[in-house]
Order: sequence, then C-alpha cells, then structure tokens
Amino acid sequence: MPSFHNDAVEIAYLDEGEGDPIVLVHGFASSKNVNWVYPTWVSELRKNGRRVLALDNRGHGDSGKLYDPAQYSIPAMAGDVIALMDHLEIPRADIMGYSLGARMTAWLGRNAPERLRSAILGGIGISMIEGGGPGENVAQALEAPTLDDVTDPVGRTFRAFADQTRSDRLALAACLRGSRGLMSKQDAAAIDVPVLIAVGTADEVAGSAEELGRIIPGSEVLDIPNRDHMRAVGDKVYKTGVTDFLSRRR
Repeated sequence: MPSFHNDAVEIAYLDEGEGDPIVLVHGFASSKNVNWVYPTWVSELRKNGRRVLALDNRGHGDSGKLYDPAQYSIPAMAGDVIALMDHLEIPRADIMGYSLGARMTAWLGRNAPERLRSAILGGIGISMIEGGGPGENVAQALEAPTLDDVTDPVGRTFRAFADQTRSDRLALAACLRGSRGLMSKQDAAAIDVPVLIAVGTADEVAGSAEELGRIIPGSEVLDIPNRDHMRAVGDKVYKTGVTDFLSRRR
C-alpha cells in the first residue's frame, strides 16, 4: 500500500484507475477500505472512467496514529487531503467525504476552493454547523477496558465498530476530541464550489440535509431513502446520484 509523510505522520492511500481524479475521504472510525472499497465505490467510479484516490485519515486504517487531540483538528486533517493531491501532482479534483470526511471536504471547499472541481458531502447535514453526532460519551467508550464496561448505547455502537475493525481506540478517542470543531453558518454560506449533499432519510447523526442545502449557495440535496448513517454508505441511490452529479461537472 503506497504512503507518504505529511506533518510528520504517515498517510496510506490507494490510487486506482485512469481519468478525471476523485478523492474519497472516509468517516470517523472507518477506513478507505471499509468506507469505499468494500461498498464498491472504488470499482464503480473506475467503471465510470475515473481515477480514484482514497486515503486513510490520520489515526485510522494503515496511516500513522497520533494521541494528541490537537493533531486532529479539521484543518490539520483536511491538510492531509491536499498533501495527497500535492504528492501525486494533482492540481484539482472532485472530493467526496462521508461524515467526518464530509466536514473535512466542506472545510476545503471554503478554504481551498481552487483545488476542488466539486464537493460531495455524504452523511452530513446541518449538524456540520449545529453539532451532534458522537461526543465525549463515545471517546470514553473507546477508552474503556472492554465493551462490557460501556453502558452508553451510542458509545457501545462505536466501541463495537472499533473493535470489529481492529482500530487503535486511543488514537480514535484523540481524533474525536480534536475534530469536533464546527463550521460557522457564514463559512458554509461562503463555499463557492458545486456541492452535492447526500444523507439517508433515517440518519439521526447527520442532521437535516435540506437545512444545510439552504445555507450553501447552489447546492443540491440527495435524499437516500430509508437509510441510517451506517447503511447509507453503499446505497444504490447514493451511487446513482453521485454518478449523475459528477457527469454534469465534466
């Protein structure tokens, strides 16, 4: 698996296919494989003539693990995406993020618009501005000695997922505490790239896609019917909507 160093942390990535580049940025406690390879996003995008890049965020997957929450700010994590593009000498790309990855993508849309052809924000709605999703309860669940020590239901879900994926739980706890920064309504309204917001209609983590869509000028909203935060990732409606959105960017 190829990798490079940015900000003294090793970042693992995949680079497959040929054509216009798209960068995939996974969610919290996930990985490039769990978020994008196994749900067939990489193969589907390659079939559509795209060069697909996907990184393991710092603290996740095969990338380096850090234990200081300050090293997991949204600007620092989003900087790894730009560093990957620089490493591969890619001046501009479509970028699709899911959940935490979508918050990183939105930050890039606001702060580095010249590097984005478009931004696809999956699994995030108004909670990007108003907050919500996993909090200190999840960080403490990740730090607990065993799953049996966790009583909080949301904490148990994330702890079980982290155990299943054999993640570095202490790195994830630091990431969770460091990446909680929200985007202001003013910054969201200043995003000046084409945006697609894709959220499951049963997603209780993301918050309203429509509310976020009303704030980001010219953005499109894609409802993924009857899918929650975890199950929306591989949904056919999501894939078809993204394919259609990207086809209109060419």
